[in-house]
Amino acid sequence: MTTDRIADWAAGRTAPGVQGTLDDLGTPLADVTFVVVDLETTGGSPAESAITEIGAVKVRGGEHLGEFGTLVDPGAPIPPFITVLTGITQQMVTAAPRIESVLPAFLEFARGCVLVAHNAPFDMGFLRAACASHGYAWPSFPVVDTADLARRVLTRDEVPNCRLGTLARFFRAGTEPCHRALADAKATVDVLHGLIERIGSFGVQSLEEMRAFAKTPTPDQQRKRHLADGMPSAPGVYLFEDAHGEVLYVGKSGDLRTRVRSYFTASETRRRVREMVGLAESVRPIVCATGLEAEVRELRLIAEHKPRYNRRSKFPERALWLKLTLSEAFPRLSIVRECRDDEAVYLGPFGSTRVAEEARAALHEAVPLRQCTQRLTPRLIEQGRARGCVLGEIGRCGAPCEGREPPDAYARHADTARSIMEGDVRPVLAAAQVRIDRLAVELRYEEAAAQRDRLAAFVRAAARAQRLAALAGCPQLVAARPGFGGGWDLAVVRHGRLAGTGTIPRGAHPWPYVDAVVATSETVFPAPGPAGSATAEEMECVLRWLDGPGARLVEVDGTWSCPVHGAEGLRARIDRAYAPVDHERDTRRPGRPLR
Repeated sequence: MTTDRIADWAAGRTAPGVQGTLDDLGTPLADVTFVVVDLETTGGSPAESAITEIGAVKVRGGEHLGEFGTLVDPGAPIPPFITVLTGITQQMVTAAPRIESVLPAFLEFARGCVLVAHNAPFDMGFLRAACASHGYAWPSFPVVDTADLARRVLTRDEVPNCRLGTLARFFRAGTEPCHRALADAKATVDVLHGLIERIGSFGVQSLEEMRAFAKTPTPDQQRKRHLADGMPSAPGVYLFEDAHGEVLYVGKSGDLRTRVRSYFTASETRRRVREMVGLAESVRPIVCATGLEAEVRELRLIAEHKPRYNRRSKFPERALWLKLTLSEAFPRLSIVRECRDDEAVYLGPFGSTRVAEEARAALHEAVPLRQCTQRLTPRLIEQGRARGCVLGEIGRCGAPCEGREPPDAYARHADTARSIMEGDVRPVLAAAQVRIDRLAVELRYEEAAAQRDRLAAFVRAAARAQRLAALAGCPQLVAARPGFGGGWDLAVVRHGRLAGTGTIPRGAHPWPYVDAVVATSETVFPAPGPAGSATAEEMECVLRWLDGPGARLVEVDGTWSCPVHGAEGLRARIDRAYAPVDHERDTRRPGRPLR
């Protein structure tokens, strides 16, 4: 028996000494009928969004057999950014059929075929959800994902990414993707044919081989499985390192052994991670006492090493803050990148300049602080050397630069702004609500929605800052949560920073363990700003842990609370304002008042 025959027998494809049949070859790709499908939707989640267009092309053996394309009435407004992306407007779908009318025709068109899509989980998720919502059984279609195939056979030198547009250009597709369903489906057909030609060089000739091909581990994954040897079955952090000791990737897990092993199996299909595995030469584990410690340690290591294959949490220093410059004679609001010990009041952090500017605009609606950036002093005003601006002329600023507002009056504005940022956000809500109501009455819904977005940006930032400031204000907080398999997980938090963790075995007396963890915890000194002595993301991890089920406060040094009239109480109203609207029951337009 040859080596190939032995391998076939070991894989269960043939019996030893028995000649294989044509059935062992599977279904030849030339005989498979593919239906390449693409959807346009109102959003990214089938639970909250709906289909606006379906496009499908049926092909077999390179021959075009038919097309299916239709707009679909989603039964809800199409967001403006979706209209900009796809070109599908509300007027275009007004006369279109609803999805319950389209599904039977599509299912009949695709009956007995293999479905193909680019990023298939997205399209299949919407189709399955639509079938479930309207009582249609979802057939057990075989599914091929061209994105998975592309990640398997194309290298970074050939294509920078596996987006449909990139692949269509690489394979010289006859149709350019344009975020319209039928056009994108036609482009995907050409991409599919190009990929089939590529995988033929790997000996893939049948449908069964093609479906398995995208899920098989790469040679690098198979060759480096030994890197997972010796991993402990414990919570902790793992670091993939290259031959020079550079950290490529940092991750966390409740079971280091199981998680690290998964990187070398077929379940790991992410292209960047597979590329990272090809460069890795070692995996370094760091065992942690609790899951919270692992989560926090991961954030700290990512911020320290900035691994090239970690997409998130790499640059906490890039966070933005809204600062009230109380050190100036005439304070103003400015956007800064760090909190300093300068008696200023800070709000944030913000993830982008746009959101920070929206929050600042909401605060300016409630308090007429100056918006200019010039350094303003009483002496400059007396000498007439201060510059005025158009905001003073239209009444949007008290114009202290022109002497129209005395320093005492302006100081009251600064005190109000400080009170809002530190606790009482009701003036901002009231000012925004007045403008939203007026704009809605005047049918200026887009402007009303813009005001709502400003208010939402401010409320979310203020709520976050107040939560962080409350935790950072406690010199020490000791808490416990039920641990896995019994016992308790302990955490010591000082000025917002996780200073120490430990565990209490099941049935043991707790206080000796609590005293030991507190005694061995890190010494932490207070720092300026709401985030205290830790990054905002680390403090959010701690707060989520404290809000988890079964959490108990063991000891609190200081006062851990949010303001009575703070932003935390408004977050539910903000989330409700952004919730999807059932237009069969509620005919209000976007930008509706926050009731």
